[in-house]
Amino acid sequence: MVKNIYLIGLGLIGGSIALAIKRKNPAIHIIGFDINQDQASLAKKIGAIDEISAALIPDLTDVDIIFISTPVEQTIKIIEQLHFAELKQGVIITDVGSTKAQIVECANKYLNGRIKFIGGHPMAGSHKSGILAAKPHLFENAFYILTPSEYVTPQDLARLTDVLEGTKANFIEMTPDEHDKVTGIISHFPHIVAASLVCQAEYHEEQFPLVKRLAAGGFRDITRIASSNPAMWRDILLQNKGPLLELFDEWIAEMNRVKGLVANEEADQLYTYFEHAKQYRDGLPEKQKGAIPSFYDLFVDVPDYPGIISEITGYLAKEEISLTNIRIIETREEIYGVLRLSFQTERDRERAIDCINKYSNYDTFII
Repeated sequence: MVKNIYLIGLGLIGGSIALAIKRKNPAIHIIGFDINQDQASLAKKIGAIDEISAALIPDLTDVDIIFISTPVEQTIKIIEQLHFAELKQGVIITDVGSTKAQIVECANKYLNGRIKFIGGHPMAGSHKSGILAAKPHLFENAFYILTPSEYVTPQDLARLTDVLEGTKANFIEMTPDEHDKVTGIISHFPHIVAASLVCQAEYHEEQFPLVKRLAAGGFRDITRIASSNPAMWRDILLQNKGPLLELFDEWIAEMNRVKGLVANEEADQLYTYFEHAKQYRDGLPEKQKGAIPSFYDLFVDVPDYPGIISEITGYLAKEEISLTNIRIIETREEIYGVLRLSFQTERDRERAIDCINKYSNYDTFII
C-alpha cells in the first residue's frame, strides 16, 4: 500500500499529478521539492503537497513512489543522484519526460532490481505553466504512456497506475524506442514543421510586407505550436535525435514526391494525395487528447462593430464560462465567423455554444 510519495518538480505537470492523486487518495502523504521556493510554497498552499523538502535528496527511506517532473536532462542527473541515496526496497521511480530512451537507459544503468523505474509520459499540457495552472483533471482522457525498465513487473505497473487512477488517464505500455518513434511522428516533427513554416514566412516578409498581416488567419492557427518553449524543444530534438533524423529523410522524400507531381502537372495524383490526407485526418479520434494539446476554438459569425466583444463576453459571464483567448479574425478564408473564442476544455466550448444560442441569433461554428 502506497503511503508516502516524493515529487520533484512542482510545475504544471507535477502539480496536476499531485492534485489528481490527492483527489483519489487524500490520505497519501506527498512531499514536494522545487528549485523555486515560491512554487513549492504555493503547491503546499493549494493542497497539492503536504510537506516541502528543503533538499533535492532528503530522507527517502519511507517513500514508496518518487515522481520526477523535470526536463529530461535534469531527470537523468537526478536518477544518477538517486543511485547513491538510501531508498526503500522496491521503491518505484517514475518521470514525465517527453522522450524515453535516454532516461530508461540511464535508469537501467544506475538503478538495480531493488529499485523499479517506470518511464512515464502524460500526453497533456496547457498554454499556461506553473503550479497555479495545475488542475486535477488535466490528464482526463489523455494518453499516459508507461515505458518500464528491465526490472519492472506487472505488479509494479499496477501499483503505479492504481496511485494515478485519479488522473482518469488512459494508460498505454510501450518500449522506450517505440515511444520515441511515435512521439517523433505525431509531436516532435510537427513542431519542426510549424517552426519552419513560420521561418519561411519571415524570410519572405521583406519582399512581401503583407505576409505578416495575412498570416493572422489560418496560417496563425496551423502554426500555433511554433510558439512553444524554445529551450524545451531544443532539448527534445537533441534527445530524440535518432528517430528525428529518420523522419527528416522521410519528409524530404515525401516533399520531393509532391514537388514532382506539381512539376509534372499530375492532376489526378495530386487530387488523390489530398483526398487520402483528408480521409485519414477526418478519421482521427475527436474526443481523446493526443500528443499535441487540443485547441477548443469556437467561431462566431458576428458583425464587426464596436461593442461586439463585450456583448459576447457578457453572455458567457452570465453563465460563468471561462475564456482562454478571444480574437477578431481579419483573414477569413475558409473560416466561418469573424470572432474566435478559445476555451480550455471541450465542455466549456459546448456550454458556450448553448449560451450564445440562448442569448443571441449569431451562428457558431467548429472547424
